[in-house]
Amino acid sequence: MTPGPDLQQLINTIKDDAGSDDELVQLGTAASTINELTSTGDAALGFFVDRARGAGKSWVEISAVLGVSKQAAHKRFADSWSASPQFDRFTQRAAHVVQAATEVARARHHNFVGTEHLLLGLFAEPESIATKVLVGHGITEETVRAAVDELSLAAEPTDEAAPEEPPYTRRAAHVLHGAVAEALTLGHNYVGTEHLLLAFYRDAGTVAAKVLLGHGLEEQTAWQDVRTLLDQYSK
Repeated sequence: MTPGPDLQQLINTIKDDAGSDDELVQLGTAASTINELTSTGDAALGFFVDRARGAGKSWVEISAVLGVSKQAAHKRFADSWSASPQFDRFTQRAAHVVQAATEVARARHHNFVGTEHLLLGLFAEPESIATKVLVGHGITEETVRAAVDELSLAAEPTDEAAPEEPPYTRRAAHVLHGAVAEALTLGHNYVGTEHLLLAFYRDAGTVAAKVLLGHGLEEQTAWQDVRTLLDQYSK
């Protein structure tokens, strides 16, 4: 296993990043660095827990590997998916997609935001990497909407006031959190539409994943297309 930095190396790095001998400046840099390491570490661990779950491993098996109780593992990694996602790392386009998903949910008279709404929300950014991947495989907003209609019908309008901010379903929250882990896998410090697209494949039972797979877009193909477009942009 590749060893991480020891304590002295970490201290030296923080001092270098602070660029000052002032103790408070160094303390502030240390707090920011440790928070970043904690966040990244949690995302990395969550990524592998999520993969283990996707491979059919039970919470009993996962908790045994982590050295914690089943309840503790479930609370940390399962219950956390339903918590409100943090969007500070989302690009402007990715954030717009998430907002568009809320508008899609309202238009369909749903009082929740599900994976199907997130998938349709991607088309609000036609120049995004995710949408280019979809369109490149003949998956358009119209074909997605038709497929979604078969799996998740629009509701009838009612006199009941719709929530101003519809809550994310557990699976939609899972996708939003999973997008952070996908970004981590690609070595990115931001969350873009491409990470949202890849995160749909983390749960094959969602409406979004069923639509994508039903259109013949497998995870490996989506991954390869994303990498190709990213390489083109980097050049």
